[in-house]
Amino acid sequence: MIVWINGASGAGKTSAARELIELIPNSTLFDPEVIGGGLPDLLPPKHLAEVSDFQDLPIWRRLVVDTAAALLAEVGGVLVVPMTLLRQDYRDEIFGGLASRRIAVRHVVLAPDETILRERIAGRPGPADLSDGEMRVRQASLDRIEPYRAALAGWLGVDALRVDTGGLTPYETAERVADAVRTGAAAVCDIVQTPEPTAETLAAGVLLFDEHDRVLLVDPTYKAGWEFPGGVVEPGEAPARAGVREVAEETGIHLTEAPRLLVVDWEPPVPPGYGGMRFLFDGGHLDGDEAQRMLLPGPELRDCRFVTEEEAARLLPPVRYERLRWALRARERGIPLYLEASVPVGRREVPGGSGPESP
Repeated sequence: MIVWINGASGAGKTSAARELIELIPNSTLFDPEVIGGGLPDLLPPKHLAEVSDFQDLPIWRRLVVDTAAALLAEVGGVLVVPMTLLRQDYRDEIFGGLASRRIAVRHVVLAPDETILRERIAGRPGPADLSDGEMRVRQASLDRIEPYRAALAGWLGVDALRVDTGGLTPYETAERVADAVRTGAAAVCDIVQTPEPTAETLAAGVLLFDEHDRVLLVDPTYKAGWEFPGGVVEPGEAPARAGVREVAEETGIHLTEAPRLLVVDWEPPVPPGYGGMRFLFDGGHLDGDEAQRMLLPGPELRDCRFVTEEEAARLLPPVRYERLRWALRARERGIPLYLEASVPVGRREVPGGSGPESP
């Protein structure tokens, strides 16, 4: 289990976490700051210069998940993690990665009044004549108060147990968190547990369209990036049936007919992924009432939207967009396509011998 202590700079996360490991038996402190501190030794300076926050680097988010899982495998028990997470998509990616390893997360946010946060940031110990670096650190902490306030008023205030630490010592804060964990007041986060694959997988997606022929994309909580409704085909399950099942689970829409095949795409293994066969089916048009009844937000989806092909190109990773592009062409022609690495195999020549036909 992980107890994730969230909050703005100045909320007292680290000091409370140090006290907490004395109150929760068999617990270990894991501060993801050490991963951020090590990235300059791993990545080229140019790569680091492209972001202002190491949390924006996918490698940091992956390493947080991998390191936490490795620590728990080594020492067992409970990890106490003091770390600010203000972006919901980053929270979903990290907590979803932990859930895929069957690691439960109890999420707590330390939330003193904003005036107290500002006082604590301004009153941090340091020389009377602060260096430029220290001034930048303090200003960065102040700049994050507004995103913190917005997150607390939105997803963070709903997702995490809120503890007002304004009048509490670090030990008193730790006592409240420990009690919340013991009683279940800090509940396990509602993240879908999708086990990480250990070999090639078979997956099925379904394209659904609105009255303007825009395609539905979804933003899953358990992984980063936009996708089509769908998921992994279970052992002994037909791909089309799996697509219908996943659509119902993710959106609440129950398709009454088997969807028509559009493309079969062999996705090559690209470490750390294993690849496998990917099916895309045509689920047809949704009327306005069906679209309005979609179950959002929920444990599986953060968001969804109907998009044009041009909009999909900006949202989808290149491999998924190419798969969609060919699926839309197959839908127009009424002929399914076989792809390898999202490129059609055996495309017929354009009349006149000018080369392979393009979508």
